[in-house]
Amino acid sequence: MKNKLILFILLFSASEMALAQIALPSPSSAGKVYAKVGLTDVEINYSRPKMKGRLIYGEGDDYLVPFGKIWRTGANSGTIITTDKDLSVEGSNLPAGEYMIITIPGKDAWQVIFYKDTSLGGNMANHKQENEQLRVSVKPTKLTEAVQTMTFNISDLSEDNTKAAIELAWENTSVKIGIATDFDKEVMADIANKTKVSPNNYAAAANYYYNNGKDLDQAIEWMTLAIEARPNAFWNIHTKAQMQAKKGDTKGALATAGESLAKAKAADSDFGYIKQNEDLIAELNKK
Repeated sequence: MKNKLILFILLFSASEMALAQIALPSPSSAGKVYAKVGLTDVEINYSRPKMKGRLIYGEGDDYLVPFGKIWRTGANSGTIITTDKDLSVEGSNLPAGEYMIITIPGKDAWQVIFYKDTSLGGNMANHKQENEQLRVSVKPTKLTEAVQTMTFNISDLSEDNTKAAIELAWENTSVKIGIATDFDKEVMADIANKTKVSPNNYAAAANYYYNNGKDLDQAIEWMTLAIEARPNAFWNIHTKAQMQAKKGDTKGALATAGESLAKAKAADSDFGYIKQNEDLIAELNKK
């Protein structure tokens, strides 16, 4: 009976201690960054150590992250990157999946490793080369102002949204890892499948071809089918006129722009297409 009482007291005390714990912020706060590059979701989860007056990168043991030594790249369990589609990383393929980002900093170059075993955490002694999915080399750059808290970012998105950079900034150093995604094949497959389901998708397919410098005849054909499905869509008619003008069919473009203008004037709202058609007609008449 006495033993049971002691066990009860110990269990009760343990539960009381658990309930009484005060929630405190972590010394290295959690961070997350996300971007859609092309049609690819890229997310980085990491812990953010602070400088706290320490020397971060350099030669020798006086530095928190010495040159030439493998680093978990962050605090706590390191940094995890997830991509739902294959990525090109500095020109090499990284299959879709979840990886730990490990680095080997250097004065003139950094080795960046995408590591398959994300359970490695901070135990770099257990790093195994066979678990490296990809290793690339990048050049660091110096920052004019110190970054006190380690920060990841997905920056430098290109205008066509096919390229970006994974950026790591801390202390006076920035490292950018170039990434790229090829969504053209995926879009083409989507066009082939979805235009069979809905004629309205012909407009999207035509615009994609037109805006990306693909087969203009095919773009015009698809836009014609889109207009047949929605005869009063004066915005599509205007785009077809632009396509004809680009192809050099001035007569056809004038007729199509005139049709778009008439339908835009008849609509409750023209969304600015009256002026756009008038400007296009004026430009075509100069030729």
